[in-house]
Amino acid sequence: MAIDDSEKSPSKHSLFRTKSVEQSIADTDEPDSKLRKDLTAWDLTVFGVAVVIGAGIFTLTARTAGNVAGPSVSLAFVLASIACALAALCYAEFASTVPVAGSAYTFSYATFGEFVAWIIGWDLMLEFALAASVVAKGWSLYLAEVIGTSAPTLFIGNHEFDWGAVLILLVLTGLLATGTKLSSRVSAVITAIKIAVVLLVIVVGIGYIKAENYSPYIPPSQGGSGKEGIHQSLFSYLTGAGDSTFGPYGLLAAASLVFFAFIGFDIVATTAEETKDPQRALPRGILASLAIVTVLYVAVTLVLTGMVPYTDLGGDKSTLATAFSLNGVEWASDVISFGALAGLTTVVMVLLLGQTRVLFAMSRDGLLPRGLARTGKRGTPVRITLIVGVVCAVLAGIVPIGKLEEMVNIGTLFAFVLVSIGVLVLRRTRPDLSRGFRVPWVPVVPILAVLACLWLMLNLSVETWLRFLLWMALGFAVYFLYGYRHSTLRRRSHDQ
Repeated sequence: MAIDDSEKSPSKHSLFRTKSVEQSIADTDEPDSKLRKDLTAWDLTVFGVAVVIGAGIFTLTARTAGNVAGPSVSLAFVLASIACALAALCYAEFASTVPVAGSAYTFSYATFGEFVAWIIGWDLMLEFALAASVVAKGWSLYLAEVIGTSAPTLFIGNHEFDWGAVLILLVLTGLLATGTKLSSRVSAVITAIKIAVVLLVIVVGIGYIKAENYSPYIPPSQGGSGKEGIHQSLFSYLTGAGDSTFGPYGLLAAASLVFFAFIGFDIVATTAEETKDPQRALPRGILASLAIVTVLYVAVTLVLTGMVPYTDLGGDKSTLATAFSLNGVEWASDVISFGALAGLTTVVMVLLLGQTRVLFAMSRDGLLPRGLARTGKRGTPVRITLIVGVVCAVLAGIVPIGKLEEMVNIGTLFAFVLVSIGVLVLRRTRPDLSRGFRVPWVPVVPILAVLACLWLMLNLSVETWLRFLLWMALGFAVYFLYGYRHSTLRRRSHDQ
């Protein structure tokens, strides 16, 4: 067999030593860290839809329409979905070529080398853990609405303890520890419920649409919302354009905001190692889930902004139910709250799944303690699952998450950029690899994906960028103090 580029590394100690695709696949057969292959294309599609349809469709749509974009929020979703679709094509090629747990982390290891792989793995740790905690707190608020009580919290001294968020995280952690296949079945049932609720919203809402509510589709630009300094977007800070709402700039800003609603489809790629026929199932699962949610999102936003004037959706408390309440359809509020509760349940579960699989891959490579990569009798990484569940429960239970949701966006977009570039690199360095799916129109599509994601990143706040850089700096320290020294690839190079 021909020697691949990873074996021609100029230095055994190089930070950019790559792990060959063949070695990555061979490592999946280690008896004590082998994942069970249970998932089909259908399971992957369900996982994708399960994690993407959540808080975004129930809350983000109304607030963005009322505060930023007006009726053009539907176009903002289309713009965000285009960026996601471009990245999804790149994910599909990588996942079908390197069917190994870890998603963007594993892909980066095969193309850019160990140091960049560590950076993206550290980035994904932040994205998934924080996202799971944030969504769990949202689940807790909807639980209060469904059961008709105040927020499910307790006060321990001067500290607030969100027991609702902790409850859902611990229950789902236990479910994931029992096996991925069971988790996918539970996810399928709950996902069916929330899709039914979304379809009901669309069908009922169509009857209340008034054409005049769509005019003007892109409202005239208005003054900023008072965001200054590090609270404004990086684009505004660099160009001095200032913060603005509505108009063309409001539309573009809205696309960056509603991107949060699409976060999660890339988690499908983290289950590559547990898929029966990854070269066929992964591309289908990734692209099918993204197509389904895009259609549902655009349909919901068109109904929402057609039911009431966008000015009635302003403020921080508007939700999908607001439009129905203003039209006197009060029963819909209860149905939507129930659907949101179900929706957020599956979002939390799949986010936890993504987090555990990234940590599993990093631990198996020795960049984190290898003992964490051991799998139980059911072929699932029980230790990592329990650790992730407890950490997320602590974050959600006692830490005021605030507006750190943007950290999830920047982490995801950064991963998308690396994966898109990685497709170009691997096409050049390993043209011999079998690819179950190939990105069309290379290099145009990957380059467009990079540009689209960078544009969305520029529209995130300076504050978010600073926090992201701080987290990355901490990651560098952990790598050089532990990961570099214990790398499995480094030990193998010494033994050669």
